[in-house]
Amino acid sequence: MANKTNHLLSEALWKIYRRPERPRPWVDGGNLPWDEPGFSERMLREHLDESHGAASRVAAERAQQIDWLWQKLYLQRPFGSHLLDVTCGPGLYAVELARRGCRVTGLDFSPASIDYARNLARSEGVAARCRFLEQDVRQMGDALDDTVFDAALLLYGQLAVFTKAEAQALLADIAHRLRPGGRLCVELLNQDRVDKRDNTWWFTDKTGLWGDRPFLHLGERFWDEEAQMSLERFYVIHLEDGDLTEILLCDQTYSVTDMTAMLTGAGFQAVELYPAWDGLPLYDAGEWVVYVAER
Repeated sequence: MANKTNHLLSEALWKIYRRPERPRPWVDGGNLPWDEPGFSERMLREHLDESHGAASRVAAERAQQIDWLWQKLYLQRPFGSHLLDVTCGPGLYAVELARRGCRVTGLDFSPASIDYARNLARSEGVAARCRFLEQDVRQMGDALDDTVFDAALLLYGQLAVFTKAEAQALLADIAHRLRPGGRLCVELLNQDRVDKRDNTWWFTDKTGLWGDRPFLHLGERFWDEEAQMSLERFYVIHLEDGDLTEILLCDQTYSVTDMTAMLTGAGFQAVELYPAWDGLPLYDAGEWVVYVAER
């Protein structure tokens, strides 16, 4: 067994040594394995970890965002708004908005997050107002049919993990599902604030996002100037068995001009712009631009 592990470790190291100098966006990969059960469970732990805001913002910051969204999306309708939460994660926004009176439909690709969202809705007494679906948001029609919504969320930069063509199609699909006057909130990284330096790093751990046994994580970041895209290439060597995990994450950035054009091209009639989360005291507010688009 030891000989097999050593052989696999050697193969993994040689594969990393011989890796292409730069990854090819959307060819060598492009997204995290959200729907892989083990990764999904580990990502859920990160969402719920109140010591950082890397996966979901901490509760105090979410509360301020939810107050803001309640006003900007006109969710205080007399008979309750129907909200579509695209890439809803574990339902931390959706369930709170349901507590305030909204009906909520949340979509996400992560099985662990969807299970958590459903349980959270039950524990908060709002399960009757919540529907959480394990679904690739690029195929929303498979789950939503002709449902019409009053508002929609696409938060924490999740639009950036799709190709430009997929992002445009997703925005058009959301617009199609909103009633006239319905509003969408999109949160994206400010292209002018994105770190455009190439970078490398490594670390070891025995538990975390990349596994629950000892591993060595090697990371590289590249900036593609032509595509205005950040590419992060991860190699994770699992030390006990020699397995190698390879992941490429493509993170597309957008200028304000380009995103505004994409929203209007998707069918939105007006777009409001809120740099730095409109002054909310979030720890990383300056890194973000928030768009509120009206159908």
